[in-house]
Amino acid sequence: MLLLIGAPVYLLVARLIITYLRGGMRDFLFALLNVPPFFFVFRHHPSAGLTYFMLVLLCYAAFLIFAGTDGWKPWIAFSVPIAALIFSRYIFPQVYLAFTKLSVIGVFGMPQFYGFSYLAFRNSLLVLEIRNGLVKKPGFWGYLGYSFFLPTMLVGPINPYSNFSRAFGDEPPAIPIGRSALRILIGFVKYEFLGSILNRLSYDGLLRDDHFHPWIDLPVAGLFYYLYLYCNFSGFCDIAIGSAGLIGIPVAENFQEPFSSRNMREFWNRWHITLSQWMRDVVFSPLSKALARRMGPENTNHSLVLTITVVFLLIGIWHGTGLNYAVFGLLQALGVVTCHYYTIFLKRRLGRDGFKAYNSNPWIRGLARTTTFCYFAATLFFFANTFPQMQEIFSLLK
Repeated sequence: MLLLIGAPVYLLVARLIITYLRGGMRDFLFALLNVPPFFFVFRHHPSAGLTYFMLVLLCYAAFLIFAGTDGWKPWIAFSVPIAALIFSRYIFPQVYLAFTKLSVIGVFGMPQFYGFSYLAFRNSLLVLEIRNGLVKKPGFWGYLGYSFFLPTMLVGPINPYSNFSRAFGDEPPAIPIGRSALRILIGFVKYEFLGSILNRLSYDGLLRDDHFHPWIDLPVAGLFYYLYLYCNFSGFCDIAIGSAGLIGIPVAENFQEPFSSRNMREFWNRWHITLSQWMRDVVFSPLSKALARRMGPENTNHSLVLTITVVFLLIGIWHGTGLNYAVFGLLQALGVVTCHYYTIFLKRRLGRDGFKAYNSNPWIRGLARTTTFCYFAATLFFFANTFPQMQEIFSLLK
């Protein structure tokens, strides 16, 4: 009941603030609208909420001092959010667990709070956008409004400040209200209805019941977990994007028909797009250039493979601290690297015209899409289960 009343009021007030106010007063009221609900979410865990807020202030202090300066100093401001994430997740995990184990009264009763990772990536990217001259440095209230923006706080997307700030410019983007409302409805159906049904046949719903199962149940659970994860994650992103659209704030897309991907390289341009773009801009581009210079032009392909491996290992461990997440990341790297070398082989073997004909063949396209779908579904076994859980599942198969 509180959500049904509070959400429309929040969206309406936020819309009025952005539409009719200008300058510092708008930034102040928008931050004031977003920060208090955050503390309400943490009302049963005030120490965790205060810790989170203090980390944001620490990030802002580094941002205020070093962002926009010359030389190497902006990298201090860039590193502080990432260092805070690493410290809380790996060095002092009690802090991170305080967030991820909260019973949050969030959107549709979402049981976990993942915003800390998204905060770190958003705010570090803001430093680079300022360094590259894409945006102007926001003030304190603008920084808080961006950091605590409720629709994208729980599970993203990682909306760049350059996109977010368009709503506060002289010519804000025109986002149709009807389309945004429909986006929320679609997201709700995917997240709450389809996701709940599909989860009943995934690893949790089908295999972890202390009963023996035939082996066929393992690929069935893997298939439905993939579908569940898509509906759950993309559904929540639809709700976030639609809610932000009702306010008038554009949010970057996070999914673009991933099931139609014909290889793993294309898949990661369609799945969790904002994370892929962050890794591309922050890790892949500078690392690949550095390795290419060190290893020489004759080893360009191998330097790219090494960079791909590093990127996807980071993507894996970004999702969690268990060894299973690192394995998941390495399997993504294996898929992308295989695609890389296979493409080189085909171009050399078939030539330009033959390679073009190969790509346009509908049978090959269908087989490639099916293979990509099945490969990613299989790798999610390591994403969905810890190694003790994998052992438990295998012990119940007959």
